[in-house]
Amino acid sequence: MTAALPLTLLAPTGLPGVTWLYALALGALAVFWWVRVAREARRGRAPRQAWWFVPGLLALLLAGPTELPALFGIGAALLLLAEYWPLAYARPRKQAVKGAARRPGLSWPLVGLGLALFLLSSALLTGTVNLPTVMVVVGGLVAGVGGLLSAALWPRPARALNEPGFELRWQTPLVPEWPEFSLALTEGGVQLTNASPQPLRVAGWSPAHANAWLRLRSAEGSRINVLPAGQSAYLPLHPHESGLRVWYTLPGDPQQPRLFRADWTPAAAQADRVLN
Repeated sequence: MTAALPLTLLAPTGLPGVTWLYALALGALAVFWWVRVAREARRGRAPRQAWWFVPGLLALLLAGPTELPALFGIGAALLLLAEYWPLAYARPRKQAVKGAARRPGLSWPLVGLGLALFLLSSALLTGTVNLPTVMVVVGGLVAGVGGLLSAALWPRPARALNEPGFELRWQTPLVPEWPEFSLALTEGGVQLTNASPQPLRVAGWSPAHANAWLRLRSAEGSRINVLPAGQSAYLPLHPHESGLRVWYTLPGDPQQPRLFRADWTPAAAQADRVLN
């Protein structure tokens, strides 16, 4: 049965026992699976147990020439598992380095499609076909197209917004009605505390009377980009400084700069302060 036979001596489909109606039914199942893979790929989920569909379809195809009803039952069971298994489609694990889900590859689907098309073209040129060739061609086409759909329709990662930086200083800042920071003067500077209920992304700060742009840093000297709610940072200032400015953004609106202003009378000048 696996020996090469002229195509004219076989059934219209090229395999004995496989009618056109049966072949069209298998083709409809393959198209349904491709649509399912494409839909799940758009949701960011790749096939896992859903790959059982390929051997299940091959078992259904093999049941005709071999006339083994058990193969039909095995194929139908694999198709049902591929469709209704709880983890048939799942999100890939995130990469340890980049922290993003791995995109399905294109290499093996292209290899499968290339092999299937090569064997199909060889069979058409020679005018003969055998059962192993048909199985490899069908399996390669179904799995290859499914892999290509999963990789091609995979959602692209969201474009990361640029971290707010020095350019915020040249934009018109928003000064909130109620300050989102509180500060306390210390001997060598200022303790800046996030008084809002949400984390604030600090772009930079400067003394009130200096043309500077300084980064927020922790007590250990490491750079701080986000100051969580209720957390404090230490800003070194000279005793003669009379204020500071802090540029920051909210997590939900990273492109709108906000400005926190604070002014006070230095300790050295308090004796000359005039109260109106």
